[in-house]
Amino acid sequence: MTFHVLIPDSVHPSALEVFQSAPEIRVSASGQLQRAETLAAIADADALIIRSATKVDAEMLAAGSKLRAIARAGVGVDNVDVKTATANGVVVMNTPDGNTIATAEETLALMLALARHVPQAYLSMREGKWDRKSYMGTELRGKTLGIVGFGRIGRAVAKRALAFEMSVIAYDPYIPEDIAADLGVDLVSLDEIYRQSDYITLHTVLTDETRGMIRRENIDKMKPGVRIVNAARGALINEADLAEAIKSGKIAGAALDVYAQEPPPADHPLIGLPGVVHTPHLAASTEEAQIAVAVEAAELIADGLLNGKWRNVVNPEVLRA
Repeated sequence: MTFHVLIPDSVHPSALEVFQSAPEIRVSASGQLQRAETLAAIADADALIIRSATKVDAEMLAAGSKLRAIARAGVGVDNVDVKTATANGVVVMNTPDGNTIATAEETLALMLALARHVPQAYLSMREGKWDRKSYMGTELRGKTLGIVGFGRIGRAVAKRALAFEMSVIAYDPYIPEDIAADLGVDLVSLDEIYRQSDYITLHTVLTDETRGMIRRENIDKMKPGVRIVNAARGALINEADLAEAIKSGKIAGAALDVYAQEPPPADHPLIGLPGVVHTPHLAASTEEAQIAVAVEAAELIADGLLNGKWRNVVNPEVLRA
């Protein structure tokens, strides 16, 4: 039996090397496909490997009537209709390890850029200016970092922040206290994160509970002058409320890699706002991370299709069924 694996996104070529030793698997990977092309190509696909560009919704799943598995080369699966996939008997998997270091390093880069006004000073010098007074910064040392979500990435951020001599607290209702304690981190309530933190960085999944968690009523609980960093999911932040809090001076600044709509619209309330640092969803964009997630996604698909061994499954109920 031959299995057809469709890769409609631009995934690192290392993924293809995984399948070279598996003659039972035929791979279609012509580069980034448009949605109409994917809908046509998925009709005879047994499995998909995707990044964030392909949205696997109910229409896509209906078109893929033979589909058995989806592997997301990355952590978040919010571009997959997991509920419909489960109803259709499709296994959904992710690659939670490959992006960890890249995202943690991006988070620290954003924090440092925010604290030291690096992008603004760079642009000032490009304009021929030598303006030292306007870009007086602050040190990370001695500041309290509140981490929301203490999974792999949150813990990697904590290790690096502690090396900068920051005090680190975290909120995660699913992580045992001893895991945090072993790193020298206190687990606290979300309200304590808001009350104590000089910096708040978001590393939680997007759910009904976390959507828009950085909003006016929670901003009111925060320490004046707090700075917000988000390299997780844009919809964790109510962008209009954050913009107003920055304009009022309640929040000193923000560093954002992700947005509720990507790419963000021209009238986005935070883009161009003084005190805000932006990058275009680059957290996982390192050569090392892209190789790691591509290889892991391919291995997940190969092991599942050929050996019936399914790992990193986000909808385990489909296996029980």
